[in-house]
Amino acid sequence: MIKNVLEYLEQSAAKSPDKTAVADEHNAFTYQELLDNAQRVGAVLQKETHVRTAVPVYMEKSCNALAAFMGAAKAGCFYCLLDPAQPVERIQMILATLGAEIMIIDEKSAKKQEKLGFSGKVLKIEELLEHTPDEKEMKQLDIIRENALDIDPLYSIFTSGSTGVPKGVIVNHRSVIDFIDCFTDTFHITENDVIGNQAPFDFDVSVKDIYSTLKTGATMQIIPKKLFSFPMPLMDYLDDRKVTTLIWAVSALCIVTTLKGFDYKRPGCINKVIFSGEVMPVKHLNIWRETYPEAMFVNVYGPTEITCNCTYYIVDREFALDETLPMGKAFPNERVFLLDDNDNLITPDMPDTTGEICVSGTAVTLGYYNNREKTDQAFVQNPLNDKYNEIIYRTGDLGYYSKAGELYFSSRKDFQIKHMGHRIELGEIDMAINAVEGCVRACCIFDKDNNKIIGFYEGTPDKKTITHELMKKLPKFMIPQEFVQVASMPVTKNGKIDRNALMEGRKNA
Repeated sequence: MIKNVLEYLEQSAAKSPDKTAVADEHNAFTYQELLDNAQRVGAVLQKETHVRTAVPVYMEKSCNALAAFMGAAKAGCFYCLLDPAQPVERIQMILATLGAEIMIIDEKSAKKQEKLGFSGKVLKIEELLEHTPDEKEMKQLDIIRENALDIDPLYSIFTSGSTGVPKGVIVNHRSVIDFIDCFTDTFHITENDVIGNQAPFDFDVSVKDIYSTLKTGATMQIIPKKLFSFPMPLMDYLDDRKVTTLIWAVSALCIVTTLKGFDYKRPGCINKVIFSGEVMPVKHLNIWRETYPEAMFVNVYGPTEITCNCTYYIVDREFALDETLPMGKAFPNERVFLLDDNDNLITPDMPDTTGEICVSGTAVTLGYYNNREKTDQAFVQNPLNDKYNEIIYRTGDLGYYSKAGELYFSSRKDFQIKHMGHRIELGEIDMAINAVEGCVRACCIFDKDNNKIIGFYEGTPDKKTITHELMKKLPKFMIPQEFVQVASMPVTKNGKIDRNALMEGRKNA
């Protein structure tokens, strides 16, 4: 039994040292090169920081970013990708939570990094990859490895926080190993596959790309983000790079069909399409299935807090346009169940009874980094078990069983939403709007029918000003697509903002 994800890399490098492990638009590493680069980076990091501490990696996704991740693991640390496209203020909040001593950047992100006000040591990946480890450094890496545990943290991914401060989910080696072993076996991912990475490296879909590749000895092709605005070059890239496996957000698959990519070209090697992040519209799924009738299509579900996914449904039948895909069944070694408002178990023989989706198993993560309060709220003792410690994650998602006993996703329990493949706390957007000078009160509502965020606000600024200010603080996918100015916020009898009244007022305006 392996206890460190580096064993994936080491075993694949031993078996196929000269095979391409990862490639981006401009660069590529063989398995041996990736392993050597991890050792170069790790040799420096172990002198500059302590084990089980954060290594922020401030750069766009690339081969070099992956080398930085593996180097952090070599040094016994955990990595956290910080996307330079994110607003400075958001990155600063994440850095404050991490409390890191060092940061890895690249030449391209160097100027932007200067605006972060980071007080620790900044290391450039280009220089790290030129380092030649000496005997003392290699010995220290061996000692770190000997003392490592499978419960040591591997990475952190920050999700939207309801208080305006992002929450850093912290994930250990064992959770990743437990999930990836099941994931690759279930979907028959092998050394013959070429995985086309669509997801950003600060989004947990990329965890499946990275570690499925390293575990099986496959190849990962990093697809440039810009191609998702131009279907013809995207189709060419997938075809030229001989991509077989797409582990993509639903929104990315829908871009291909919306922009009629298949009218231009059908990439010839695709045989697996695994999607998540939102409910897959049947209309778009049908186009993909008609284009690839022999391919496996899989709907997977799960929040970042349970290491990628906890359920899967292999599409095995036709669906009408007004139907929803089932969530399917739990991955091996995970337990997925529904609890009602009184923490009673909802079983498959109770159709159409809605309850909160809860998850237990090894893949449940360590919680939120440096945030005990939020961790204790979501990672709790199983209320069905008072005999021994059993931590479960309460997803805040609602689900139900159909009359056929299939599990379906219903909606968010609170105002946390899924939009454009990202999980968003609407409260974080409210906080940002409230911070705009002249804004008195804000309330964002997700219009599910039209798939957009609407920002209601009370105050004097115009919509252009608010948008301009939000772009300094929030990623683009969190900026409301519509703003509605109100004279005053309607409230319910208990003093809370009346969201139904806001939407009704907008309709009647």
